[in-house]
Amino acid sequence: MLTLTDSGLYCAAGNFFIDPWRSVERALITHAHSDHARSGSTSYLCAREGVGVLRTRLGSNASITGLPCGERLRLGDVTVSFHPAGHILGSAQIRLERDGEIWVASGDYKLHPDPTCTPFEPVPCHTFITESTFGLPVYRWPAPDDVLTDLHAWWRTEADQDRVAVLFAYSLGKAQRLLAGLQSAIGPIFVHDAIHALLPAYADAGVRLPPVQRFTPDAVRASGGRALVLAPPSADPSAWLNTLGDLSTAVASGWMTLRGPRRRRGVDRGFVLSDHADWPSLLAAIRATGATRILVTHGTSAPLVRWLAENGWQAKALSTRFLGDAASESSPVPATSSPTATPAPSLPDPAPQAPSPHPD
Repeated sequence: MLTLTDSGLYCAAGNFFIDPWRSVERALITHAHSDHARSGSTSYLCAREGVGVLRTRLGSNASITGLPCGERLRLGDVTVSFHPAGHILGSAQIRLERDGEIWVASGDYKLHPDPTCTPFEPVPCHTFITESTFGLPVYRWPAPDDVLTDLHAWWRTEADQDRVAVLFAYSLGKAQRLLAGLQSAIGPIFVHDAIHALLPAYADAGVRLPPVQRFTPDAVRASGGRALVLAPPSADPSAWLNTLGDLSTAVASGWMTLRGPRRRRGVDRGFVLSDHADWPSLLAAIRATGATRILVTHGTSAPLVRWLAENGWQAKALSTRFLGDAASESSPVPATSSPTATPAPSLPDPAPQAPSPHPD
């Protein structure tokens, strides 16, 4: 049903691409992160909840249509629908059905609770395309509430010593998830412009966040050392970090599970908080679909493919231009380009069969 081309996953029967790597005529988008939503396509279709953040990212001139989650739409010979992925606001899995055969492209997803987006919804299917950003058994997330407790203790300790707390987190998704859980009574919260620009889309979607101030060095210095500054990892700190006086730095990311990434970032603290599925969640999500065929992409695919094959699934890796979600998780590994400019072979359709829970 899907073919891997030099522009990404293509559905010839419906004449559309899913999360294309370059400009195409019709793009179906799982979510608004830059490694899934590229500018320049003629038209975009996404989950209705994600229209605001996608338009903020792609610009006001982009032709974007939102489809309510669960509502089915006929495109050529294929019926498509969007289903919540739990990754960020508006993130969705894309379900494709043709002649009784069902595929689901997950995009990025997580199973842990997040007050800023709709929870992951298992979708029964024959073939499931899963991400594997954190596709190693070592990645097992702590409870989000425990992470927030530790984060607040760090901020409170720094505030009591008149040190500014600077927390690096990706501007779309992670930053808003943190804001939804931060205790603003500790001190004022300042956000980088890249984060501030996305807040209206969250407000329009009905996501309630605490009051924040736009970051300027002067405003932070005037706060008396009790401030928390939220900034994306891509923000060059050399231009402003040293102007804030005494401070402490931290990163919120799944990569903080390992010591190496935190050491390379040169921060004082690392908080393990991810908008992706950890190893147990990947396995739980795959089982919940009832799929017998799993295609693994976006990350550390080989160990997950091997584990699935050893446990009864048909599994293979699916090439991508991206290694994990480097943009949204501050990956310590640079994104790489796996496919060449030559179209890859078509992905063969397995024989149709009714979706059912996969045996352990």
